[in-house]
Amino acid sequence: MSNISERNRPLTVNHLNQLLLVCSLVLLVAVAAVRISSRSGLPSLLVYLGIGILMGQDGIGHIHFNSAEMTQVIGYAALVVILAEGGLGTKWKEIKPVLPAASALALAGVAVSVGVTAAGAHYLVDLQWRQALIIGAVVSSTDAAAVFSVLRKIPLPARVTGTLEAESGFNDAPVVILVVAFSTAGPVEHWYLLLGEIAQELAIGAAIGLAIGWAGSWGLKHVALPASGLYPIAVMAISVTAYAAGALAHGSGFLAVYLASMVIGNAKLPHWPATRGFAEGLGWIAQIGMFVLLGLLVTPHELGDDVWPALVIGLVLTMLARPLSVVACLTPFRVPWREQTLMSWAGLRGAVPIILATIPMVNGVQGSRRVFNIVFVLVVVYTLLQGPTLPWLARTLRLGDRTETADLGIESAPLERLRGHLLSVDVPEGSRMHGVEVNELRLPQGAAVTLVVREGKSFVPLPSTVLRRGDELLVVTTDPVRDAAERRLRAVARGGKLAGWLGTESEGR
Repeated sequence: MSNISERNRPLTVNHLNQLLLVCSLVLLVAVAAVRISSRSGLPSLLVYLGIGILMGQDGIGHIHFNSAEMTQVIGYAALVVILAEGGLGTKWKEIKPVLPAASALALAGVAVSVGVTAAGAHYLVDLQWRQALIIGAVVSSTDAAAVFSVLRKIPLPARVTGTLEAESGFNDAPVVILVVAFSTAGPVEHWYLLLGEIAQELAIGAAIGLAIGWAGSWGLKHVALPASGLYPIAVMAISVTAYAAGALAHGSGFLAVYLASMVIGNAKLPHWPATRGFAEGLGWIAQIGMFVLLGLLVTPHELGDDVWPALVIGLVLTMLARPLSVVACLTPFRVPWREQTLMSWAGLRGAVPIILATIPMVNGVQGSRRVFNIVFVLVVVYTLLQGPTLPWLARTLRLGDRTETADLGIESAPLERLRGHLLSVDVPEGSRMHGVEVNELRLPQGAAVTLVVREGKSFVPLPSTVLRRGDELLVVTTDPVRDAAERRLRAVARGGKLAGWLGTESEGR
């Protein structure tokens, strides 16, 4: 039996070889598990947790790992990457209309959820108030990784998706502050001071995140890097910088990284598809590593006595606390009851609550191991219940049958010396650009379709050439009309040749 927490021997090349073999095999198994979970509807995070448990001391790997502090540090790092990837994929035009509602859910909704869940834990499970408040705070955060991975597979209205994604990106910050406050020595006597601290950290984190995101996107648009592979690295470095700067300034680093990434993700940067692919890959690695490590930390034979309390607290959270917070926060915004019902059920928990449950363990809070076990069981059981049933509920509420034309994939390569841009445009299935002639695109003066690639063959199009699904267009634009050309292409993709005349002009990414 190996003990990770006690191994102090220096790392040799032989140890490195063994570590690389184990890590690569775990990644391969996890990647294969994604395919299985997508077909079965089983959330992939449960598969990753299962891999960690199998490798642990009660499994076939017999690895003894009990470092809550290491888990917390690695979990924070993984969460930074996951929030960055989520922010890069968040469309500003979708969350802008729902920003007040999402902010209310992330602040007032968290307060309602913490209070109701803590009361249920105290009175129904007979936990001490301190432990009950910690559990209430820990499980009140919806998990960004779970929300991003599940919701983007379900064709929901933009308002629902935007609200849930923005909430999951925003609510980590206040929840972390609450968990730290409840886990420190001594009771929290002055609640108004705690609220002031939360407001201050959120304001600092938001200001730093927006500033770094704007500065980073401006720099990447005006400085042509010598290789396309450098853009994804620069984007992720800027996002991580936002987190570190926000945290070191005593603000919310999690809010900073999400906002900075969202600003960058909506800035129309060069080589964007490659950047998104790189970020998604890092996000998957972060999720896999984080869940496997959490599976290693848990000791299955110790969970028996905590299953019933976890089920009771989870029932209070899912059937009472979450719906109350949604109704209280979204009713003033006149959100229809069907959307409120779906958002009540879509408050997915994942690795974030389990990571936050390590904070009281690191701080030595009495009963913290039991808190961790309860949170672990709660997350596993209710994720297994909520995740696979979300598509069914969306269809039942008639919210999951939205038909929406596929957006264009546009990649921009800067031509710095020529003061222009080369746009690579993929025409996907469902695009209304199918059947449109080149001259009917009505691109602005200074932009032209120079090449069409169709079924592996390329040709220079005529003004009368009819575009088809699956085509790849190469569009050359001068620098001043680059944005206008992209807006026009997206508008035609969504509204057809009459876009603009019928009020279907598109904005943003």
